[in-house]
Amino acid sequence: MEIGQKVKVCRIKDRVNGSVAGKLGKVGTVKEYKMTDGSGVGVVVQFDDRTATWFFEDEIKPVD
Repeated sequence: MEIGQKVKVCRIKDRVNGSVAGKLGKVGTVKEYKMTDGSGVGVVVQFDDRTATWFFEDEIKPVD
């Protein structure tokens, strides 16, 4: 994943609350990288409504 790349949320592994669950299937833009709990790197995705949240790389996929 690269900063500025368009991605789609294809699944959500765990930390689900109502606002994050509502992003499933939505397209957003990668804004930055985020160190997770020591086991990997996540990405912060910003959506059209100006909200942003982070996802593991295996929860999103690039949009063509």
